[in-house]
Amino acid sequence: MTDTERRSRATEAFFGRRKGKALRGQQAERLEALLPQYLVDLSAPAPQPLNDLFQVPTERLRLEIGFGGGEHLIHRALEYQSTGFIGVEPFVNSMQKLLARVDETGARNIRVYNDDATQLLDWLPDTCLDQIDLLYPDPWPKKKHWKRRFVSQVNLDRFHRVLKPGAFFCFASDIDTYVNWTLQHCHAHGGFEWMAENASDWLTPYEGWPSTRYEAKARREGRSSAYLTFRRV
Repeated sequence: MTDTERRSRATEAFFGRRKGKALRGQQAERLEALLPQYLVDLSAPAPQPLNDLFQVPTERLRLEIGFGGGEHLIHRALEYQSTGFIGVEPFVNSMQKLLARVDETGARNIRVYNDDATQLLDWLPDTCLDQIDLLYPDPWPKKKHWKRRFVSQVNLDRFHRVLKPGAFFCFASDIDTYVNWTLQHCHAHGGFEWMAENASDWLTPYEGWPSTRYEAKARREGRSSAYLTFRRV
């Protein structure tokens, strides 16, 4: 990457570290064996239809950006086996956890990408997704880092391009400033309609919601969560 390219992508460094504790031998071997089987290859054109990415027939397609421990992604993949799920997570340890669960459960309706989600979004064809999930993203709480929040006008443009008309963008967070930020950015964008009609609509978890470790931590620390649903118009 040239200096010019690096500067042009500086505001798109949406994730922090990529590695935590070193993977143990068996974990590293499992990741090395499984990742090539499920990794989306951006060097090749996206298949037409995109459903051909998956090893099983799929009727709907969902993208989860930053799946963390993978609890939500594997839960939904097993719950909706006719839906194809693409999960993005640059953190190596989280990727290993998810793929281990995929291997254990036999889920075949999952593909993954282990780098910047904007690269995947730019690779995807127009109007191909039924839903995008952005759940407990890094809030980048310091104001000087707010430009690194994933919700931005340029990324909402990306969402709008790849979502089908009437498809959904779902956002969950326990950080009030990020919830307000997302509401303001979606309203300003004009391509997303907030679906809430009353407070219970955004205070109530999504149907079939599995609590994640991030949500459990927020509750322990006295923070409530918001669950926002926007429809692509």
